[in-house]
Amino acid sequence: MIGSRAVLAHSQKGSVLIIVLWISVLLTVLVTAMASKVRLSAQTVTNNQYVSTHWAAVMGTVHQAEMELMLELMAPPIDQEVELTEEGEARNPRYRFNGQPLSLYYPQADEMVVRIYDHAGKINLNRIPRRNMQMLIEKRLGGLDADPEQVQDLLSAWTDWTDLNNLEGLNGAEEGYYQSLEPGYTPRNNPELDTVDEILHIRGFAKLLEGVNLEAAFTIYGNNRTVNLNLATREAMALLPGLDEELIENILAFREQEDINNRAEIAEIVPFENLQELSAWIGTNTSQIYSVYVYPEAALSESQHLALEGVEEFLNPDPVTQAYMEVVEARAHTSLPRLYKVNPYGYLPDTAPPRVYPENYLFDLQ
Repeated sequence: MIGSRAVLAHSQKGSVLIIVLWISVLLTVLVTAMASKVRLSAQTVTNNQYVSTHWAAVMGTVHQAEMELMLELMAPPIDQEVELTEEGEARNPRYRFNGQPLSLYYPQADEMVVRIYDHAGKINLNRIPRRNMQMLIEKRLGGLDADPEQVQDLLSAWTDWTDLNNLEGLNGAEEGYYQSLEPGYTPRNNPELDTVDEILHIRGFAKLLEGVNLEAAFTIYGNNRTVNLNLATREAMALLPGLDEELIENILAFREQEDINNRAEIAEIVPFENLQELSAWIGTNTSQIYSVYVYPEAALSESQHLALEGVEEFLNPDPVTQAYMEVVEARAHTSLPRLYKVNPYGYLPDTAPPRVYPENYLFDLQ
């Protein structure tokens, strides 16, 4: 009997020990979960505070950038200093709206970057002549090596999309084709596109423009039929007949030093045979339509700084690719710009400095 009681007591002690161990495990799990939840909540609060602070700074800087556009429409003060070239020629202050980082009249916060793009530096899809669209298609398909039949098919599809009727042209595409797709849709049948992305709905153009930053290359706003090289984005110039990568980089380098005011000055950079192709595309007009990008400055990593010091690489010192973006129209200095579009995560055009060494310039500034 005594032995049985001893065994029972030992068994009870073992059960109690197991229960205590399970309770310890459960308490440990609960404490760990609660600690993790507290850390997550604290991190969420910190992130929310960070976002709120930076959002206020971004929006404040956006309003300052809008004010910059309004001030540009005012008559300059008599005592305002004019930026001059090395030859003493006055530079057009509106050409600074070509995507370069700006220091505003009302200084923005130190950590905020502002870039403004005049849409005169983009290809206007709502004003592009049919012949120019054909030249653009030919360049994307390989220039002289482009298949003429493929070029005409794409041009016919473009014409059918932008004409005012539902009659299918030769090798074109109208409602019957687009409704057969999954999902089906109706063609525009109007020369006024609503967005630049709409061009991807036209038969064959999604493949033709694959990899192109459409917002950087094209616009649907304003009435400009030409592209101003003082303001042009890399993406727009890459689509222009007559320009290759080397010429584009030289144009970017040239306009950092001087304005391009006429075709004679373009001829200093672009060879005559290229200029013949390019001539139908270029002008010197500015517009009242702008894309405004604002974002906090991002610091380069140590490896990126080391790469910048390399001889063979042209690394963009600004690694930011997305930013808060607005498309606005600045009509007068007495009223706020009209807002057309907002994209909190807009993709920036290529913001890198000219990718060319001074000794390789195709022009002479001396």
